[in-house]
Amino acid sequence: MTHLTHELPPDTVVDNYTITRTLGGGGFSIVYLAKDNTYDKDVVIKEYMPTKLATRTHNLHISALNSNCGDKFGHGQRLFFQEANTLSNLKHPNIVNVISFFRANGTVYMVMEYEEGINLQSYIKRHDGNMTEQFLMAVFLPLLDGLKTIHQNGLLHLDVKPGNIHLREGANPLLLDFGAAHEMMQTRQFQANQVITPGFSPIEQLDPGGYVGPWTDIYAIGATIRACIEGAPPLSSTKRRERDTLKPAVNAFKKKYSKHLLEAIDWAMEVDPILRPQNIENFIEALTNPKAKR
Repeated sequence: MTHLTHELPPDTVVDNYTITRTLGGGGFSIVYLAKDNTYDKDVVIKEYMPTKLATRTHNLHISALNSNCGDKFGHGQRLFFQEANTLSNLKHPNIVNVISFFRANGTVYMVMEYEEGINLQSYIKRHDGNMTEQFLMAVFLPLLDGLKTIHQNGLLHLDVKPGNIHLREGANPLLLDFGAAHEMMQTRQFQANQVITPGFSPIEQLDPGGYVGPWTDIYAIGATIRACIEGAPPLSSTKRRERDTLKPAVNAFKKKYSKHLLEAIDWAMEVDPILRPQNIENFIEALTNPKAKR
């Protein structure tokens, strides 16, 4: 794990939670394992901490690096708080459960249920891909149902990838890390600070003027399914646009998987967003119905 210089030290008490250890983080947030002091149970806490905009002082308070960063830091906090509020009302068995959210130390925190399991990225690495079709359906159909709920509530995830999928016992999936999630109406246009993951982020997330929507999450799901088969991230969308050398799944994996599954993956991973399924229902139909029309 990359060392995070701004993390809260173990045994720090925030609101009614005691930090156990750091689990990870990115450019915008830090994730901790913590103890709920009221119910004596483990929880996961995400702290809004954009390292390019803010710093932590000796008393653990977070503040903007300078006056130029203040507005962006404040705007990010408001979005984080708003998203936490929205997610806390999203109840789905395959979406991480947000228990509460609060302000402290000059920033915002989101508290989520902690569940035992393994990260899909680690699972892919352990098995070098080669997931069975039965496994793929068991994992991705529930995830797609969760994504449908997210989209129906006016949100986009915008960072679907193996690292953000948690497998509980029986390969029961849980979609994690909504740090990139935004309300659809606020993120239709390209955002300069949005999260990009090569191989999983489609072209509209990288282009100024790019127009994101449900089809953006669908590309990422298609790329994630392909990674489960191939054992590695697909060719990035930028390289594919320049020269698409990615062999269609329907040709590359036809000996082991059904034609309609592979065609659905290829459809989801069309470089041009207009050519992809435009909603989750279309993609589920393609995955499950050999006679589905594209």
